[in-house]
Amino acid sequence: MTSADTAAAAFQITVQPSGRAFTAQAGEAILAAAIHSGVGLPYGCKDGACGSCKCKKISGAVHHGEHQSKALTADEEAAGFVLTCCAQPLTDVVLESRQVTDESAYPVKKMPVRVAAFEKKSHDVMQVRLQLPANDTFRYHAGQYIEFILRDGARRAYSMANAPHTQAEAPGLELHIRHMPGGKFTDHVFGAMKEKEILRVEGPFGSFFLREDSAKPIVLLASGTGFAPVKALIEHMQFKGITRPATLYWGGRRPGDLYLHDWVLARAAEMPHLTYVPVVSDALPEDGWTGRTGFVHQAVMQDFADLSGHQVYACGAPIVVDSARTAYSAERGLPPEEFFADSFTSEADKHG
Repeated sequence: MTSADTAAAAFQITVQPSGRAFTAQAGEAILAAAIHSGVGLPYGCKDGACGSCKCKKISGAVHHGEHQSKALTADEEAAGFVLTCCAQPLTDVVLESRQVTDESAYPVKKMPVRVAAFEKKSHDVMQVRLQLPANDTFRYHAGQYIEFILRDGARRAYSMANAPHTQAEAPGLELHIRHMPGGKFTDHVFGAMKEKEILRVEGPFGSFFLREDSAKPIVLLASGTGFAPVKALIEHMQFKGITRPATLYWGGRRPGDLYLHDWVLARAAEMPHLTYVPVVSDALPEDGWTGRTGFVHQAVMQDFADLSGHQVYACGAPIVVDSARTAYSAERGLPPEEFFADSFTSEADKHG
């Protein structure tokens, strides 16, 4: 086959055990082709940094684009694992992924949004409300995210902090944005951003949403603004009357980092099946903190000797998510397919 033939080639990607198939062009990442085809593969950052899209290649050949070794080690690649976000097919490919569902794939769309309101919830967290275009329907799962498209084409991803049903009464999206000093987008949010400003977004993205076909008890693990999609999950569970036992562990360095602490207390009071465990790692004497201390993912291990019958939904800093994924599986018996994660990779994380 000539190079011209290769460039024009299209390959069939089949996902087992569902048997769903779609077409990917030569030079196109498998994940991008899946999203365009409405096939819901698992993924997070889309940049080869988090490892959420890793799955087993049963047959075929791929070329891996740039990615971090922590997301896919050389040993994993040799064993046949691929990162679909940066793997480009060289032949027809058969993958194994158990998270493929029809309902997970809402249409991805680009649209303008207007800044409706914003409010600082802590020294470095801004709660931003975006107004959607009039008469436009934006469907997403609680837990998914959108990407801002900046003027230079760069993108920044943020999870929706409100559940989809809230659109009926107050159309719009709630985001929790942490200030990263020197970050061109968050410096703008915490500096020059004005109400009624127009921004461009694309979404929804991500495979972090509640698996409602399970009756297993739930552990919700959040660090910092990783609470945003977890908040949406809690709103969704309350709205749908889901009574599976759920325990939320929310971690921050200081008590002020738990920026919607009172909101969670109010939900826990209304939802008898929801338990809330706030965890602070670096409290100072003047904080007067009397609650749990230490690393939030370890608090779960202190409370659960066995996670083999649970589902875990983890969101936040990559080190927290990665540590939880490894420890819960190896030391608490959590089946790997019952760990659902959204790792908040910053630009530094992606290029580190």
